[in-house]
Amino acid sequence: MSLFPADLEQMAQSLIADFSKRGLTIATAESCTGGLIAGLLTEIAGSSAVVDRGYVTYSNQAKMDLLGVQVTTLETYGAVSRETALAMAHGARYRSGASTAVAVTGIAGPGGGSAEKPVGLVHLAAVARTGKILHREMRYGDLGRENVRLETIRTALELLQTL
Repeated sequence: MSLFPADLEQMAQSLIADFSKRGLTIATAESCTGGLIAGLLTEIAGSSAVVDRGYVTYSNQAKMDLLGVQVTTLETYGAVSRETALAMAHGARYRSGASTAVAVTGIAGPGGGSAEKPVGLVHLAAVARTGKILHREMRYGDLGRENVRLETIRTALELLQTL
């Protein structure tokens, strides 16, 4: 029995098979999902050939220490921003040496939102050694913490599939 919904597990299986065939590796940098993306990927048999490592950087200090996110980025744009998500993805890819990285930062709720940055706002970024850079701003809405996190995982896998 998996910890994750069957459709997410199927997406992860497909991604692992594709990346394994292409010789690609993945690093994750996760804030609002707390390691769930890496957890889902490692549910899949054979994932050790693809998953390099996962960074859980829930605090701003962790984002700076582990991923090299600049304090000025966090002060200027905030932890939940396009700029921070991109910095997290670049830091994870560079520091791990993986061929690709995906990063997520957002507000899963139930609290913590504001008019400018509501609950359900998530910024995702993915980068590849080839230079391809992707970003998505998602506004899932106040679906509940679990659902915001599951939808974030789904979007992160979709981003990785396009690298």
